[in-house]
Amino acid sequence: MERTLTLCWILLLFISMAPVYGQYYSETVPYVPEPKKVTNLHFFFRGTVGSPNATTITVARANATGNDNSSPFSPNSMVVHDAPLTAGLEPTSEIIGNAQGLEVFPGHDTTSVVVYLDFGFTKGDLNGSSISVFSRNPVTETERELAVVGGRGKFRLAKGFALLKTRFLSNTNVTVEYNVTVIH
Repeated sequence: MERTLTLCWILLLFISMAPVYGQYYSETVPYVPEPKKVTNLHFFFRGTVGSPNATTITVARANATGNDNSSPFSPNSMVVHDAPLTAGLEPTSEIIGNAQGLEVFPGHDTTSVVVYLDFGFTKGDLNGSSISVFSRNPVTETERELAVVGGRGKFRLAKGFALLKTRFLSNTNVTVEYNVTVIH
């Protein structure tokens, strides 16, 4: 019994001193954070519904009594976007990218919307980069704020906020001004 116990102690000692080499082994290096950059963006989101060139389409709607099915933004519905981003307010302004994502209209009213949008830029220094917004959007407020939760390209690991203001609203079109501060 004593020999078995001694042998176990010797094996434990040698095992604990043996170097560990495995497929996940890597050398530890100190973390050196890169300096943060702050970028301010200004652009316009242009949504169009109910036409052959629609950029916003309802993809799901609750089958409940009392829903106003004539509106694409009825309660308990979801819409998807593939809308252009322009540099200026005018409809003929240069297209600098597009917004793709979805909005969910929860509950019995449409005053607050849950938004996920990815703003992909296709012009200039930001070509190939994008920022992602995921937040609640209280659409009845004149000015509102959404959270920037990520990005890619030049905006990798981005965070920040977007200040929104609806500049034009009709039954078929909406233009929303975005002033975005991105920390990356």
